[in-house]
Amino acid sequence: MAHTAENTANPIRVALLGAGTVGSATARLIVEQNEELAQRIGRPLELVGVACLDPDEVNVPWIDKSLLTTDTADLCTKADIVIELIGGINAARTFVMKAIESGASVVTANKALIAKYGPEIYAAAEAKGVDFYFEAAVAGAIPIVRPLRESMVGDKITSIMGIVNGTTNYILDEMTTKGLDFDVALKDAQAKGYAEADPTGDIEGEDAANKAAIMASLAFHTDVRIDDVNVEGITKITADDIAAATAENKVIKLLAVCENTEAGISARVYPALIPNEHPLASVRGSFNAVFVKAEAADDLMFYGRGAGGDPTASAVVGDVVTEARHITHGCTGPVIPMYADLPKAPLNASRSAFAVRFVIHDKPGTLAAIAEEFAKRGLSINGVNQDLKPTLHEPGYSGELQQLRLVTHLCDEVTLREAVDAVTELDFVSGEATILRVMD
Repeated sequence: MAHTAENTANPIRVALLGAGTVGSATARLIVEQNEELAQRIGRPLELVGVACLDPDEVNVPWIDKSLLTTDTADLCTKADIVIELIGGINAARTFVMKAIESGASVVTANKALIAKYGPEIYAAAEAKGVDFYFEAAVAGAIPIVRPLRESMVGDKITSIMGIVNGTTNYILDEMTTKGLDFDVALKDAQAKGYAEADPTGDIEGEDAANKAAIMASLAFHTDVRIDDVNVEGITKITADDIAAATAENKVIKLLAVCENTEAGISARVYPALIPNEHPLASVRGSFNAVFVKAEAADDLMFYGRGAGGDPTASAVVGDVVTEARHITHGCTGPVIPMYADLPKAPLNASRSAFAVRFVIHDKPGTLAAIAEEFAKRGLSINGVNQDLKPTLHEPGYSGELQQLRLVTHLCDEVTLREAVDAVTELDFVSGEATILRVMD
């Protein structure tokens, strides 16, 4: 059943699951801004417990030691609002569902959980008459979830294109501005705290893919899960790719792209070449930006800090205040309808221009043989660039190596990759090719 209005003197009980970087920052905002938040809500917030694995490791002045507990499941049943910030999927799902069943509304920053189980959680919250909020799950402090969920529900969103991972954007930006190789830029990002010790989820595009699934579901009112998202990371991007982009007045960005096309819903993550004049090209360092196109609103861009303890905590506490207001006034927020059930577009449905880089032996006939493989599959080449690379060597080949860069006209990706695979098998081609989409 839905919340009913209560005596405004009674505090709204808040349970916090997780006391890491974001959890600790969230607790600080709730405790230090308590009086002002109470004025905004109409009732005070009371932090009734903080669940963590090891209470001895939590040592910040704004979290009372008496609030710390390792009994997360029990804490889920003792609050009006449960904030889930433990991360992961299975345990988090168990605690979120337990909180909902206990009649608590839930606020989370857990993108992986929502990308895998979002629709089930939405339905459980609706059935129980409580709310489920997750602004912090996509792009940190940037308000993008609520605009998709509420502000733009009177419009038809056609596409979303965004830089939603600060780690990869920082790495690509360092490669662009300082001429660094990928490995060097990654180590720098780790040293400065922009990348985790294990950066796989970021650099392979998995983090951005979770966010793409969430945005696509909200924008297109269709159940889109992480397994529906086609993902490429940035690990194959080289300093040579960056240099070639710079020479063409372009930059390389890792994009999350969601589209509602005639063939169905497409949600993808991939590195792409973007013209310098595009608004996303100017998004630097660890910042995020999301570009939304809608039929009536036209183009909208959301920009800001996409990660970090304080920015993420800002979004979390914003959701807590929103939900606390609902409780104060005896209501719930709008549900998340997944009514459209649109099909998922096949990989070959969309067409793009591609830039493909091969490392080849410097001898006659190589370009003609490569062009033949493309022509066999009906692929038209728009431009060719060759750079001699005397510093590159291949065991068993005494000659010099060249980098051959082809730019295609519009084509579908499946056919393009077939041609690239065929070229890679040729005797005079060394290593793997790099494939980048070219955004107009």
